[in-house]
Amino acid sequence: MIGRLSGVILHRAADRVLLDVRGVGYEVHVSERTAAALPRVGEAAALYTDLQVREDLLQLFGFPSLLEREWHRLLTTVQGVGAKASLSILGTLGAEGLGRAIALGDAASVRRAPGVGPKLAQRVVLELKDKAPAIMAMGGALTVDVGAAVVEGDTGPAAPVAVPLPSTAAASAEALSALQNLGYGASEAAAAVAGAAAAEPEAATPALIRAALKSLAPQG
Repeated sequence: MIGRLSGVILHRAADRVLLDVRGVGYEVHVSERTAAALPRVGEAAALYTDLQVREDLLQLFGFPSLLEREWHRLLTTVQGVGAKASLSILGTLGAEGLGRAIALGDAASVRRAPGVGPKLAQRVVLELKDKAPAIMAMGGALTVDVGAAVVEGDTGPAAPVAVPLPSTAAASAEALSALQNLGYGASEAAAAVAGAAAAEPEAATPALIRAALKSLAPQG
């Protein structure tokens, strides 16, 4: 299975990119969000990939991080969510936004994705609510490799550089782990952390934990 590609961009469009990897061109389907963040034609890029195999078709779908690829794989377990619908959802919300929407039961946010109707959005939230915390908890550990691609004349690939995911993903993952260690259930902890992160997107781990605990405290 092809899990990652690193090469030079030969062509890019709103929904796909053509990567030259040692003389072989790979067409990779991506979300509009990912496409917009890619370097210019002629520059090096790296994408984590998921290979979809059908009877008469092979398609590669690309993601800027392992975290986003895991969300894609989870989304496509929902009936009615194919690879392109998944890219639409991730392109609209991003990995962190999707995690918050599912944890908070916010089907309206999922519905904002082009091609996703109200019934499908509700199904995504309901079916993934108990599975989302496991992916959210991975946020602090997954990284993006941005090693330069090999071009003609190179003696070998440049050493890849590991770039951590945005600090908000790591903070949410750490806060979620802390709440679960305190005995809170995965779903309620994820919802509390998601709510805290939505209210204060740049909050560090301690602030997220305090805000989440406050929301979980008995009212009255």
